[in-house]
Amino acid sequence: MAKSAGGELRTFYAYASSPLWISPDGSLDPAARALLELVQTAEYDGIAPAALEAAELAEAIQAAEAQRTPEALERAELLLSRTLAAYVAALRRPTDAGMIYEHDALRPELPSTYLTLDQAAKAPSLQEYVRGMAWMHPLYAPLRRTLLTEGGSAAARQLAIRNLERIRQIPAQPRERHVLVDTASARLWMYEGNRPVDSMRVVVGKPDSQTPSISGWIRHAIADPYWNVPSDLVRKTIAPGVLRGGAAYLKARGYEVLSGWEEEAELLDPKSVDWRAVQRGELDLRVRQRPGASNAMGEMKFEFPNPFGIYLHDTPDKDLLAKEARYFSNGCIRLEDADRLARWLLGGTAAEASSGPEQKIDLARPVPIYVAYLTAHADGDRIALGPDPYGRDKLGGTALAALAD
Repeated sequence: MAKSAGGELRTFYAYASSPLWISPDGSLDPAARALLELVQTAEYDGIAPAALEAAELAEAIQAAEAQRTPEALERAELLLSRTLAAYVAALRRPTDAGMIYEHDALRPELPSTYLTLDQAAKAPSLQEYVRGMAWMHPLYAPLRRTLLTEGGSAAARQLAIRNLERIRQIPAQPRERHVLVDTASARLWMYEGNRPVDSMRVVVGKPDSQTPSISGWIRHAIADPYWNVPSDLVRKTIAPGVLRGGAAYLKARGYEVLSGWEEEAELLDPKSVDWRAVQRGELDLRVRQRPGASNAMGEMKFEFPNPFGIYLHDTPDKDLLAKEARYFSNGCIRLEDADRLARWLLGGTAAEASSGPEQKIDLARPVPIYVAYLTAHADGDRIALGPDPYGRDKLGGTALAALAD
């Protein structure tokens, strides 16, 4: 069979101990029909079925099932392998769906033909591997299947397709841990491989200060953190507060004024600052809040580099986490249980930091985090629609509820 193939296909079959798609009794594995169904409906993945030669594949499968001649079976075998490799590559090819990556290594990896087929050959069940689209994030295949079985409205189906595009920006992590935050539902999941092992509520950005779709690596936790107040809040909130209440406003809230953003920055006397210039936006001033019970960061935060200064953190405002709609922050992600996330990230009981502020606790290995915006998911064999708080799908809560009926 290797002689009939070319390129990486030939390399795979040169080392394969048996055919991938042909069963020992000479019949095609049920995975062949499962792949054909995916290819024939590839428009749900943003791929034209014709680009994957769906008609040619259907003809080859039909001939192999009807004739079972060595020639027909070999043709089907090679075409199925070639099509699987092309389909997986097309699904993982980079597209612009709004996700901003800290590094290209966080993007879905574009696999070689050999690697795709080798992973398929090692699967316990080829049929389940193909049907479950194991090369994709585990949220993908269940939602896609609803498009084959769901009799919902055209608008709901279009929304599912839009969310599939977003999920394609999140790679499969079959052997790695990762964190997924869905800003639409304001929820966080902890994944081990492709299995969610824990989940918690979060508070995310308000509609006028939206949490962006970003990815990065969580490298460490910081116990008893300072809160470096964003410049716009210094201008809009703190400067007016000082102008009304003087230095006592800062003292009562645990704020400090510093000379700059460098590590060795010195504390400034608030009375030496032109607060009116700060309020007008003419002076960019660094203000931070000391660790303590009222600190906006709570007792711990988790940073991952990104251009927006977004991070995960504890919060003293636990009452907000009890609300159904949790869109209250200025963009950062507030955690229901920071200690529980720390234990998972650090691999056991959260390490006790030494006394003093800003105690850094390194992770043994960085953990990827993906912050996405998902307004549709699979609920059994139906499309379940969630909130669209940022209006990115031009659907409010009422409209989404109507589509779900």
